Amino acid sequence: MAAKPHLNLIFTGHVDHGKSTLVGRVLYDTGAVSEQDLRKLKEEAAKLGKATFEFAFVMDQLKEERERGLTIDIAHRDFNTNKYYFTIIDAPGHKDFIKNMITGASQADAAVLVCSAKEGVQAQTIEHAFLLKVLGVQQFIVAINKMDAVNYDRVKYEETKQALSAKIKPMGYPVDKIPFIPVSAYMGDNIVKKSDKTPWYSGPTLNEAFDLLIEPKKPTDKPLRLPIQEVFTITGQGTVPVGRVESGTLKPNTVVVIMPENVQGEVKSIEMHHQPLAEAVPGDNIGFALKGIDKKAIKRGSVLGIPTNPPKVAEEFTAQIVVLNHPTAIGKNYTPVFHLHTAQVACTITEIVEKKDPKTGATLQKNPDFIKTGDAAIVKIKPTRPLVVEKYSDFPALGRFAMRDMGMTVAAGIVLDVVPRKA
Repeated sequence: MAAKPHLNLIFTGHVDHGKSTLVGRVLYDTGAVSEQDLRKLKEEAAKLGKATFEFAFVMDQLKEERERGLTIDIAHRDFNTNKYYFTIIDAPGHKDFIKNMITGASQADAAVLVCSAKEGVQAQTIEHAFLLKVLGVQQFIVAINKMDAVNYDRVKYEETKQALSAKIKPMGYPVDKIPFIPVSAYMGDNIVKKSDKTPWYSGPTLNEAFDLLIEPKKPTDKPLRLPIQEVFTITGQGTVPVGRVESGTLKPNTVVVIMPENVQGEVKSIEMHHQPLAEAVPGDNIGFALKGIDKKAIKRGSVLGIPTNPPKVAEEFTAQIVVLNHPTAIGKNYTPVFHLHTAQVACTITEIVEKKDPKTGATLQKNPDFIKTGDAAIVKIKPTRPLVVEKYSDFPALGRFAMRDMGMTVAAGIVLDVVPRKA
């Protein structure tokens, strides 16, 4: 049997809108989590006084496991539909959620935006929707959750749909093409099976909507770029970094270079979901054994490439940003933390080249002194330490970023141009 095409999927939305429960339900209803596993989780949830949390625990259990470093397996978070196999990106809901979401969104082929019909559209719903769009996610599904809590009321569904559409349409979301699916994650309505409680809804179930997604074209013809997410030392294998191939291909016994450290080594073997791989292609989340490179020499945020076309280390770069949320204003010498692919590095805005109209892209002002919430601008940026940066047009996943400060996402953007560091 030929392998199904693979897509990465991210679930986002306000923290109390049932995102974790929805993820658990999808995994259960598609057979990725067994009856037995769920029964165990149900007992555990009841013991902790968190009845109804069993689906949410599906991801939490894995998160624990991951934090203890027991496994680098992401297979548990895979599920199959008729047409595709999906990997669910990143554990939802915990405190570094935005950080993970940014890494996740920059790897996602599609996103499910969860919004509760009971609580309605929240500020976080909008922040997530905006980030997904700025970070280049192209395909969306909206799950209007907790329909059971509003007695499957069509009016509540329509109100939530209208309110959300009004907010995301100006961001460039094609709201007339996006399915808005009324679901109950807890009860299982319209997840895999059509619900008899929503006779007024004629669109796809969530599972059917997954199969309507389009498989993105894989940039196998471009040079190798693989941002590293974590580095492990595994007995018998040595240094084993984990990350997702963003472009190009990688085979065992290939000599690679890792930037910005500028160290070379050889990839001995590649694994995905505990299976050896003869070739990794874009979209594959892999672990690979490296020979000739010490674990301490590389870290999260380093990028693997080929010696003849190494990843670019930026002296400075020019980017288009949108200010999402800044209490005062952003001026020259502002130095927030940039989350770019898997790296987090403080970078300084050295120049604000121009302010743009976020809706039309027209230039509003040249060299303004500052920009504030809602503004779009072209800026020049200098990393405070070596950082791999690529043009968004060349390598989208290495050319989009979010800027974080004071515990929030203040801006997000894409890289237009890079001045490489002199070797």
